[in-house]
Amino acid sequence: MAVVEDLVRSIAQAVTGGLVIEISGRQIDLATPFERSTMFEIIGQATGRDLMAIWNDGDAAALSTAATELGVRIDERWSRGKVLAEIFEQTSEKTLIAPTFVTGFPTDVSPLAKDHRSIPGFTEHADLILGGLEIAPIYSELNDPTEQRRRFEQQAEAREAGDDEATVKDEEFLEALAYGMPPAGGFGLGIDRLLMLLLQADSIREVVLFPTLRPEAT
Repeated sequence: MAVVEDLVRSIAQAVTGGLVIEISGRQIDLATPFERSTMFEIIGQATGRDLMAIWNDGDAAALSTAATELGVRIDERWSRGKVLAEIFEQTSEKTLIAPTFVTGFPTDVSPLAKDHRSIPGFTEHADLILGGLEIAPIYSELNDPTEQRRRFEQQAEAREAGDDEATVKDEEFLEALAYGMPPAGGFGLGIDRLLMLLLQADSIREVVLFPTLRPEAT
């Protein structure tokens, strides 16, 4: 998270000549330390609902009921983690205009991230949100091939249950992990989204170097 925070500042300085940018009519000072909050905290701020108690009770039906009460569209076949992530995405993500690292992603929606070393059921995964957009997912890489296979199988079941975002099993990746992978961490920076915000572009097409175009008529 510290590396990504410094990188975003460096890019903003290079692109705009400063660290104060405007997003949705609001002045954002990137020199200010980025916020760090859990998914539960952000949902609570946006909706006024404390979902942590429901989560800790392990009552999947109660969590689904809370989602419905918040106007969140869900599938009854989804796991608790998927429901929680959907609540966050539909009610809270767009409210994060200032840069915020969101932590507290359940294991079943972070299939490639290592289990959290102190919080059961969660992973060492954070997302940087800026201007209501996901700019960079960050996590400790899962390097246990047995656990990774179990996660892939779990994702396959989720896909069969209608989750189009579920990860597809990758046997070559599993084989590579079986030969050995050292502890690692990383992030994926959405450079197009970041530039769109820095340049106040109306569409991401304005900053993509090689946008997808329609075939020429023959």
